[in-house]
Amino acid sequence: MAEVKKVLIVDDSPLVRNLVKKALSQRNDFNVVGEASNGKEAVELAMKLEPDIITLDVTMPIMDGLEAAKKILSVKNSIRILLLSAMGDDDLLNQAREIGIRHSLQKPFKNEQLLDAINKLLEE
Repeated sequence: MAEVKKVLIVDDSPLVRNLVKKALSQRNDFNVVGEASNGKEAVELAMKLEPDIITLDVTMPIMDGLEAAKKILSVKNSIRILLLSAMGDDDLLNQAREIGIRHSLQKPFKNEQLLDAINKLLEE
């Protein structure tokens, strides 16, 4: 059996967090260990819960996703991050790559797209 991966879901929208949770619940190899609604919470939870994967919204209050990712990866660079963004903004994606985030998914997404993106993330 595949190792169960711990997932932290970060989005300021409860609706999007639920969509991600629902998609992941279709599979037994993911366990959602926490949810955060801003970048500051994301950093705190990432340090405490040590997830394998974080689905991370870019545009959030208090601290945005890229800032949070920078902080998280500077301490725990083994965590894989999937950036979720409403905008397919090239500048943003370039900034994300500089931090070490290679995978992103544009909202709105379908369950299969999310699961595919996470599988790609894990294959690296």
